[in-house]
Amino acid sequence: MTNLLPEMAEIWQQTLNWQPTVQQQAQFQKLYELILEGNRQLNLTRITDPQEFWEKHLWDSLRGIAPLLSANFSPASPTLIDIGTGAGFPGVPVAITIPNCTITLLDSTRKKINFIDNILTELALSNAKTLVGRAEEIGQHPQHRLAYDIALIRAVGAASVCAEYALPLLKQGGLAIIYRGNWTEDETAALQNAVNQLGSVIESIEQFTTPLSHSIRHCVYLRKVATTPANFPRAVGIPTQKPL
Repeated sequence: MTNLLPEMAEIWQQTLNWQPTVQQQAQFQKLYELILEGNRQLNLTRITDPQEFWEKHLWDSLRGIAPLLSANFSPASPTLIDIGTGAGFPGVPVAITIPNCTITLLDSTRKKINFIDNILTELALSNAKTLVGRAEEIGQHPQHRLAYDIALIRAVGAASVCAEYALPLLKQGGLAIIYRGNWTEDETAALQNAVNQLGSVIESIEQFTTPLSHSIRHCVYLRKVATTPANFPRAVGIPTQKPL
């Protein structure tokens, strides 16, 4: 029995003013099958139902990058990094959706990165590459610091920790996109303090409802407006132990 993902063309169009091509839909389907297969060896995701997978892994991944789906997004060929990609979300759906971007999928777990390498091969995604490492170390690496237009970070720690991981990697004017479930005013205040120290501003906080289960989600967009001081990110473990 094959698990078929729903197509949802109308919902894509209504919510994101975009819909997948036949090829992209086939890649989404293949991604889903590979994740189901990989789940047997690696604990990748609890989300295996086709509708739920579509909403929580595909739609949610792409809702965060809605600004990039509009034709006039600048730069036209952005460089992205997905920090703590895990099973490849949001990075792999983003690579499928924006063929003219280049995206680096970062995770500290070698097994997950090996799994994603296989996915990239199976889906023939030449615009994505993987990187094994900790965000704190990559952020201090001359090859990666100040190298990216956009940093994506989903389901990793407090927002201030996400900001400290993401902002050193961004070019001046770059955008960090933090994917969240719930969000509170207190979190905005705590994040404000962190972004001030990191050379960034909170550009917007978007609240939205998922199209099938109607759950509330948020995306926090941080714009890098100044230089991030050289001491950030701090050493491995410190951002989570002592958030800014």
